[in-house]
Parts: sequence; structure tokens; C-alpha cells
Amino acid sequence: MPMPAGTPEPTAPRGLILDFAGVLTADPRPTHRLWAEEEGLHAEAWRATLNDTAEGRRLYAALEIGQLGQVEWNAQTAALLGTNVDPVNLMGRAWSKVPAAPRMAGLARAAKEAGYRLALLSNSFGLDPFNPYEHVGIWDLFDVHVISEVVGMAKPDPAIYKLTLDRLSLPGTACVFVDDHPVNLPPAEALGITTVLATDEDSAVAELERLLGVTATLAVQS
Repeated sequence: MPMPAGTPEPTAPRGLILDFAGVLTADPRPTHRLWAEEEGLHAEAWRATLNDTAEGRRLYAALEIGQLGQVEWNAQTAALLGTNVDPVNLMGRAWSKVPAAPRMAGLARAAKEAGYRLALLSNSFGLDPFNPYEHVGIWDLFDVHVISEVVGMAKPDPAIYKLTLDRLSLPGTACVFVDDHPVNLPPAEALGITTVLATDEDSAVAELERLLGVTATLAVQS
């Protein structure tokens, strides 16, 4: 059926934009619960402090856009968690055992090999002393890195999606974006980007395989 006059022609995907935590890593919440208990806290202490307290949310938002460094965030957030919580490398201790998402990384490698341009679009949780991107080992997969701490803005600010497209040199209609937070998808969709909500690794990878026409391959261990 002919498309109405003035309707943009659909564009085959040429760019893949991936979130980091919860997409290129496993769901961090089980690891955070275990870590909190190891620290002598209740299992939901990490989530509740960062998400359910006004000061915890304020500190994390400042960290995301680089208004607060990780060392300072560690100190102030440790005090919120409890008087006996060691602030030294707090973020690293909480995150260091969060597993990578190997099938998603394999999907990203397959897409790159097929000629797609790849962008990492991540709301940062600090880069120093703990760099989560180096820890998981996915940094070099990407042609473009848009890290909220570095660019001074965070999802779901529409400007960060536009910046990502500019750096990819692609229109939104040529890109697919994956994120595990529903609130981060509508600004991408407004730019014509096809979105995938990552509720679990297997289903997200399957959807991307369908959209991109590639097959995820796992790295061979030597």
C-alpha cells in the first residue's frame, strides 16, 4: 500500500545505542542486596537510600551529571547508609561483583561486525576511583561514548539523545536504543529512535537480533 505523500521513508537501522547498567550488566539489585547484608545493613539499604530518600536522590543526581565526584559522593552516601559504613571506594565495593551481560555484549560485537555504529549512552555513577566501564570490559566495543558525568546532562533529558545522534552522525530513524528504565525511552522515541525496554537479557537480545538481523555470539575463552 503506498505511503501518504509527505511521510518519511522508513530507514533501516544503522546505529545501536546501549545503556550500561541493567543492559550491559546483569540486574544489579540481587548483588546490591548481598553486598548490603555483608556490610551489616538490611538487604534493601542500597536501593532505599539512593532511591527513597530525598538526600540520597539529590546526591545521586549530582553524581550523574558531574556536579559531585565519586569520592565525595562515597563519603556523603556512606553517612546516609549508616555511621559504621566505610566510605572508601563505596561505589566500587557495591558494584564490583555485579556480573556483566555476556549475551548483550555478544550482540553488540555482532552488530559492530555487521557494520552498525555503536554508542554507549549511560547515566554515570562516577569514573574514579571505580570505573564501571573498565570493570566490565566493554568500553572498546563502542564508536561513541556519551557519559552523563562527562557531558553534564543525563537521561531522560532530550538533549543527551540528540547529542548521541550527532556523535553517531545518524538520524534517529536509523537507530535502535536499549534501556532498562521505561522513563528513558519516550525522549528517544520522540527523535524517531526505535526503542527496546530491557526487562531481561535474553528477551532484549532476541528482540535486537530480530531488529538488526544479527546473531549474538559469545567471546571464546582462551
